[in-house]
Amino acid sequence: MNIASYIDHTLLKPTTTNDDIKKLCDEAAQYKFAAVCVPPPLVRKARIVLRGSDVKVATVIGFPFGYSIARAKIFEVQQAIQDGADELDVVINLIALKNNAWNYLEQEMEHIVEAIHKNERQIKVIIESGVLTPEEIIKCCDIYAKLKVDFLKTSTGYAEKGATLEAVQLMREHLPSDIKIKASGGIRTYEFARQLIGAGADRLGCSASVAIVQGEEATGGGY
Repeated sequence: MNIASYIDHTLLKPTTTNDDIKKLCDEAAQYKFAAVCVPPPLVRKARIVLRGSDVKVATVIGFPFGYSIARAKIFEVQQAIQDGADELDVVINLIALKNNAWNYLEQEMEHIVEAIHKNERQIKVIIESGVLTPEEIIKCCDIYAKLKVDFLKTSTGYAEKGATLEAVQLMREHLPSDIKIKASGGIRTYEFARQLIGAGADRLGCSASVAIVQGEEATGGGY
């Protein structure tokens, strides 16, 4: 199934160095991952290392808790695009969600989507599914589908619960086919990665990407 083509090779630790990013990007180019996902201050570095490669550069906005005001997120988006990001993984305001401020969430992301799409970049909206009820996940699907986001993403990897098959299946059931799903958080084996794709994930956020690809090679890559 060529699982490498599904993977955003990810390193978002606050102690990430330039050398770490060089290694991440070299691995991404070697294994032909879909993208690297790096901290905002290191987007330029990743862009330089990957020059001439088909690997995209992704970064995060409002990460990891999402409670920055919308104007701050838009400023982050503009800076990331200026630095060379192709894809932007934006955390929703979970405080607003847990206080049932659905209109705020829609208005927040409406402006962010506009800022990203007018620059012909892609947006992945992180809903942190591991801390949501099924009803909240479905409501997120409804809101962000209406806004025409490119991906709905399960997790930051910083909550107590990351990607699950159940969350991906629920999202796929309640999203139109043209909106993709990115699963992330706790994906460490080829078997789990394969199951998430089978459940409906179009992209996987992984730090154990090389081990996952090697796991596919060890099994022959079949279902």
